[in-house]
Amino acid sequence: MAISNLNVNWHGVYPAVTTQFRDDQSLDMPATGKHIETLLDAGVHGLIVLGTVGENNSLEYAEKLEVLHGTLQRVGKRVPILTGVAESSTARACRFAADTQKAGVDGLMVLPAMIYKSDPRETIAHFRAVARATDLPILVYNNPVSYAVDITPTMFLEMADEPKFVAIKESSENVRRITDLKNLCGERYRLFCGVDDLVLESVLLGAIGWISGLVNAFPAENRLLWDLAVAGRYEEALRVYRWYTPLLHLDTHVKLVQYIKLAMAETGLGSEMVRAPRLPLVGAEREAILTIIRKAIQTRPTR
Repeated sequence: MAISNLNVNWHGVYPAVTTQFRDDQSLDMPATGKHIETLLDAGVHGLIVLGTVGENNSLEYAEKLEVLHGTLQRVGKRVPILTGVAESSTARACRFAADTQKAGVDGLMVLPAMIYKSDPRETIAHFRAVARATDLPILVYNNPVSYAVDITPTMFLEMADEPKFVAIKESSENVRRITDLKNLCGERYRLFCGVDDLVLESVLLGAIGWISGLVNAFPAENRLLWDLAVAGRYEEALRVYRWYTPLLHLDTHVKLVQYIKLAMAETGLGSEMVRAPRLPLVGAEREAILTIIRKAIQTRPTR
């Protein structure tokens, strides 16, 4: 099994950063940059732009590069910056991977090809092609719940001979996968929890990082939970986790982007504007989500 010799030390909380829009749905890079500064001030360990929460597939190709260039210019080398690679064809994913390397990004979070539901042979071929198109380290994003393509532990074992595959974002919603990956692949991959409401369980089982959505709205509390968990202070962590879990459940819904952005608006950390086909929440659904968010704000834990 090939052990990657790429120099990465990715760990800790990596926000899946929201992309901020103006009222006309155009990119708002100043607001996106301001939000990134808020996350950095809270002590996040890295950033992921252009993921699902960053509305990757609602952006034009040139807009994706604009978001990436703007983020790199603002952040510099303060923390690692990864970009999502979520294209509908392998060729386009390879092109984007090469373009982002030229921009200066630190790594890639690669998804299966969008729209078409590939079988295991096709899925592995897609990831290997992207790896050949870049010299960057890759975090493989496994989210069969959202994208209907499952990268199983056996598939990760088969892919272990490619040293550019250095980490896994495990979002199957099956926390058993952490143990299965450890048992089958050992320490070959750096494991990140990708499901907000499974983070404490994932840390206990060996995850060293958390790619979080709700951190966009609650960065201080998110960092508190992470610090307690990795310090082994589980009783205190559990208290924070139980407070946070109703919010974290919002990360597992098809409208997670709208829910997270509404939470950001309520906490004063951003706009709830999304890009069509997503639309801002209305009616009873909006009121139900606001009830969860406002209760959490009123009962925030402290260190």
